[in-house]
Amino acid sequence: MRLLFFVLCAFLFCRVQAQVRVPLYSGDIPNSIPSKNREQDFSNISVDTITKFVSEPSLTVFLPDKNKQNGVGVIICPGGGYHLLLTKREGAHIAKAFNKLGVTAFVLRYRIPDERILQDPSIGPLQDVQMAIKLVREHATGWGVDVTKIGVMGFSAGGHVAATAAVHFDHSFVRNEAKTSLRPDFAILINPIISMHTDLTHLGSRKNLLGSTPAVDKIEFYSNELHVDTDTPPVFLVHSTRDSVVSVNNSIVFYQALQKQRVSTEMHLYADGEHGFLTNPSFEEWFGRCTNWLFKLLTD
Repeated sequence: MRLLFFVLCAFLFCRVQAQVRVPLYSGDIPNSIPSKNREQDFSNISVDTITKFVSEPSLTVFLPDKNKQNGVGVIICPGGGYHLLLTKREGAHIAKAFNKLGVTAFVLRYRIPDERILQDPSIGPLQDVQMAIKLVREHATGWGVDVTKIGVMGFSAGGHVAATAAVHFDHSFVRNEAKTSLRPDFAILINPIISMHTDLTHLGSRKNLLGSTPAVDKIEFYSNELHVDTDTPPVFLVHSTRDSVVSVNNSIVFYQALQKQRVSTEMHLYADGEHGFLTNPSFEEWFGRCTNWLFKLLTD
């Protein structure tokens, strides 16, 4: 009840302030070890702003002009190698671009895997994205969102968070007495980590999420290409073939798995550009293709 009251207050505040942060959980945070909140934003010349030490997860709500709002909601999962979050370049900047198109955007500050603050570090990010989907779906009317048009978007390790939500929505890691659907209606994955297998994954991200010597069952569970089925939501993928951080083969194997199960999907591979698309392709290029796909998907 307290969370509902807070969310309604946040909605009213949002309409005046354009954006506001909402805590994901009311009361105890599941899977957490009590600790001091050390979350901090740091300036970074390459990527604008980075966020570290997230232990109290939240959503920052970005509302479009009411006369533009089209009912679409996107939960954005910033990247950062499961070590930090790029909360502006892969968060607020994307949310504001969506707002211009009438889309309501939610930037997720998910917990960074850390055994000092999480009982099981590996499930923390998945719990938080599931809770974000649940929260947005349960309060969709207040935010002007259609409950059938709520999706996830992720960059790099955030792409892994989003992809995991897309394939494991039937495994609830949060309390869900109302049995609210945790299935995103679509997933948008930008140079994503998909697999935890050694020949595909970004090893630093795997170590941060699963530890130095991950168990085989953990590797299999978080290798999302292995869990695609006919109920997996539609997926948009974009990657650079020159990505030297996260191999383009992550996107390729996921696309192949989606195709095999006849899941609606679209993939764009760029011959030029680095991880994070700092120089190429341009934002207008890849984001334009992304939004064209999204609006076509939701209007067909």
